[in-house]
Amino acid sequence: MQISSVGASQAMAETPAWFVQAVQQQAVGLPGHYAAQLLWQRGIRDPEQLAGFLHPQFYQPTSPFEFGQEMQWAVERLQQARNQDEVVAIWGDFDADGITATAVLWDGLGQFFSQGDRLIYYIPNRLIESHGLSYSGLDRLAAQGCQLVVTCDTGSTNLAEIRYAQSLGMDVVITDHHTLPSERPTVTALINPRYLLPTHPLAHLSGVAVAYKLVEALYQTWPEVPQQPLTHLLDLVAIGLIADLVQLTGDCRYLAQQGIEQLQQHLINHEAGVKPARPGIARLLELCKKSGDRPTDISFGLGPRINAVSRIQGDAHFCVELLTSRDEQRCQQLAEETELANMRRKALQREVTYQVKDRLSQLDLSTTSVIVLVDTQWPVGILGLVAGQIAQEYGRPTILLNADSLDLDLVTPSSITEGRSQSLSLARGSARSVNQIDLYQLVQDQAHLLHSFGGHPFAAGLSLAVANLPLFTEAVNRQLRQQNCGITSPASANQADLVVTVAELGKTLFRELKLLEPCGMGNPVPKLMMRNCWFERAWHRNSQDWQGRKVQYIKTEFVLRDDSSSIGFPGVWWGHYKEELPSGRCDVVVELDFNTYENRRRGQTPHYEVRLLEVLPASNAALLSQIPQPADWLVDWREDLKSTTPDTDVLLITQCPTNWAELQAWFRRAVQEGQRLAIAYPSPSLVAPTQIWQQLIGIAKYLGRTGGSATLSQLHEKLGIGDRPLQLGFQALHLLGFAVTHSDQGFRVEYQAKADLTSVEMQLTEVVQQFLGVVQEEQFRRQYFYQVPLSTLQAVAHQTILLQTHRSPQLQLTE
Repeated sequence: MQISSVGASQAMAETPAWFVQAVQQQAVGLPGHYAAQLLWQRGIRDPEQLAGFLHPQFYQPTSPFEFGQEMQWAVERLQQARNQDEVVAIWGDFDADGITATAVLWDGLGQFFSQGDRLIYYIPNRLIESHGLSYSGLDRLAAQGCQLVVTCDTGSTNLAEIRYAQSLGMDVVITDHHTLPSERPTVTALINPRYLLPTHPLAHLSGVAVAYKLVEALYQTWPEVPQQPLTHLLDLVAIGLIADLVQLTGDCRYLAQQGIEQLQQHLINHEAGVKPARPGIARLLELCKKSGDRPTDISFGLGPRINAVSRIQGDAHFCVELLTSRDEQRCQQLAEETELANMRRKALQREVTYQVKDRLSQLDLSTTSVIVLVDTQWPVGILGLVAGQIAQEYGRPTILLNADSLDLDLVTPSSITEGRSQSLSLARGSARSVNQIDLYQLVQDQAHLLHSFGGHPFAAGLSLAVANLPLFTEAVNRQLRQQNCGITSPASANQADLVVTVAELGKTLFRELKLLEPCGMGNPVPKLMMRNCWFERAWHRNSQDWQGRKVQYIKTEFVLRDDSSSIGFPGVWWGHYKEELPSGRCDVVVELDFNTYENRRRGQTPHYEVRLLEVLPASNAALLSQIPQPADWLVDWREDLKSTTPDTDVLLITQCPTNWAELQAWFRRAVQEGQRLAIAYPSPSLVAPTQIWQQLIGIAKYLGRTGGSATLSQLHEKLGIGDRPLQLGFQALHLLGFAVTHSDQGFRVEYQAKADLTSVEMQLTEVVQQFLGVVQEEQFRRQYFYQVPLSTLQAVAHQTILLQTHRSPQLQLTE
């Protein structure tokens, strides 16, 4: 039977009455149907999960010793440092997660070590140093008599720097949440949630949360020592967690919920004349006109301001003092300095965004899959922000770079091949992704063109020789085209969760949406679709700093109207002019917010408002409500493969993928063919990478001896690896004397023994290490995709279908 996508979506959108009743029991005094629909859509369908998800007092937090022996080693080494009166140094990072992590360790370890005497901290300068440990910084710590370095939000892959620290007589304890190296570094302890399974409640901790867990372990080990309760750190944890955009599930959500409850007390106490526990945070909230009771008060208020200091000034050391000092006068001075940096950041961001868009207007975007732009004048500190904005607006991964003192017109293919001197000039900057495209893998595959690189699947920092830019740009664009990842229109980036009218906006709807907070990765802020509406009383103005001075950052305010109510609803559109609003009726995507700012002299009082995200033609907007819910056609058979009966009407994914692109291809096929899709791959077999390397050598010897051949699929199946590690394996075999050729029959191998391998020994070691690392990364990815929750798969499937529907509006499903 053929069902139109409209009819299918209407049937799937219905939330069972029993689930609505279960939500109403947790949301006393509210209708509950809005929250129930959102929870149901996001795969939270077990009534027993609701209490712990909605109310932190019903959640059982996870012990810090779930990190196992690594946590025990860290505690024992800190105990030794305390007993022997050693100097301990905290090595932090310059973003909001790293700054708050440093503050948590400064306050937390400060209960066990004398601050400034036995306990010191170091934060790299964003503009002249990079993330992670550095030789110069370690020299400074050694000169201060440091004997133990405890990192936070950094350090996992700084293998050479760790060895250098040890050569200076310093032990190292790593607390971090970034990518792990192929082999464990030789540190005293490595506390990193990436060692845990993706479904573990601690798996998604950010840097500040990992640091908090270390302090929690110390509190449990020596409960009689601390003078401050452990909970006094939770406001700092919430700031770092939410600012770092980690997935707010498990303990991440619990810590953020608890921290926000504590955070809002600072401004309340400050306004009531009671000295706040953290006067710096109270003053920052006051300056950014936030109350601290919402996650958005962090993501749009505190987080950007903390980040702005290093983006503009480079040195962010004073931010730790701002967050931890009890000196109100000093904190006010530091908070106002932070506010000035943020105002400057806004103006620079707007200016660079304008320049980037001007450059893009001169490009043929129909042939551009990845945006790569470089300029000598763009400040490195704000390129990540602009890249994220451009990626969202243009629907493409975006890489923005700064090159120092270089005539870019001189960068030509001939200059690259001839190796001229400007190849020594470096371009460095930031990359941001969109639409579930794994940016980390995309850029890492061009590692031979890079000088440095690090980051996450959706955000990264990099540097490379300017002479390599043309090759790099061509390579990442070609690779993304080969992955067949669709480029989306700007409008498709915002998918709506609910369709509402102006009459429904207000306190009741806001309270229901607030039940889902804190929102973040895996649980985004609900987006509301409003149809056939129009704008009235629109006007724009520059933002102002706390002293009333204009800043070059525009926002447009308006009243939103539709036919459901005779009264309009206030709204704001950040970074846009009033002329950009349509004059007639349109459809919009918005977020509902509560503006707590009050200035009665100017007639400003706390009020509910919408934040405009997108203005859409009615035809495009209607598509957002026509998307079938993956929860009704995507099924999970991973845990019950043996008892599952084959069904000809069900598509089966039997091979565990290594990236989202593979799964997205299956999602698109299921929609096009109108079939249910089953996740039916078994748990991956994790053979040691060194054993796989030995197996590859054995296969090469066998084929060389017998003259036989092996197909690509046979090699994949026998070794359990994909194309990328196999390619590296062939390179290593070549260095050993094996000649690998390919024909219609498959791969053949001939062996010619090399008289002397010493000439290629270093190169061989490097290629084999690359092979082992890529195999380990691929195994990690397979393990991740075996463990990834169904709710996450459903969210990605929903986004994939949304993009597909935008390309093919006449999409129909077969039932």
